[in-house]
Amino acid sequence: MAGHADKIYLVTGGAQGIGRAIVEYLLRQDASVAFVDRDVEAGEELAASLDLPERAAFFAADVGDEQEVRSCVAQSLARFGGLDGLVNNAGIANPTRQPLTELRLEDWERVLRVNLTGAMLMAKHAAPHLQRRHGAVVNIASTRALQSEPDTEAYTASKGGLVALTHALAISFSHRIRVNAVLPGWIEVSELRKQSERSAARLRPEDHDQHPAGRVGLPGDVAALAAFLLSEEAGFITGQAFVIDGGMTRKMMYVN
Repeated sequence: MAGHADKIYLVTGGAQGIGRAIVEYLLRQDASVAFVDRDVEAGEELAASLDLPERAAFFAADVGDEQEVRSCVAQSLARFGGLDGLVNNAGIANPTRQPLTELRLEDWERVLRVNLTGAMLMAKHAAPHLQRRHGAVVNIASTRALQSEPDTEAYTASKGGLVALTHALAISFSHRIRVNAVLPGWIEVSELRKQSERSAARLRPEDHDQHPAGRVGLPGDVAALAAFLLSEEAGFITGQAFVIDGGMTRKMMYVN
């Protein structure tokens, strides 16, 4: 994909999984990428494996902490001198399922603080720099914003809120910054975890077959879409939510 050479991007939750795939994709397109993660071990491991100190930099931060967000944006600007795009990918990806009657308020608040408030804080502090270059924001939400499994209220609410935040920001930033959301379905990320937690994917034929596209999603699928939405080729797209789930949200399922 053209259009990323000499661009500068900031990716949160960039040390593992989908975030890592986005970081690596953008670097292959000759962009410079600052990636943020709370997991220092994973971030330093990825930075070492990339071995691109002139174009890739890792900063440790909790996106739910405004002081740390402010600091990581400042560090990124100091390192690369500008900002063309922000990818809000950081989130609590595997929430513990608890019946609502047993859900602790602190657990609810923690998921929303990271998954939703974190994206707001990153957009808040990155916006002045993005608007100078008419940049773009991509929020990584989830198909859980559209459909649910039992006992996932906090995660589902956070992702639904992220979709709503996307179109709110798109209107608030009109003419200055484009903002879109990507809603992944089942994306297999086992092989993109840090070394101490990495494992081979354990997928059955029926896991692939249930998807109308014929397979489970790959992190690169999401990375390619995010990169397109960051690019000038997507210059007429803003305020939108793009589902990338192999067709699963269009599939009616009944118990026979």
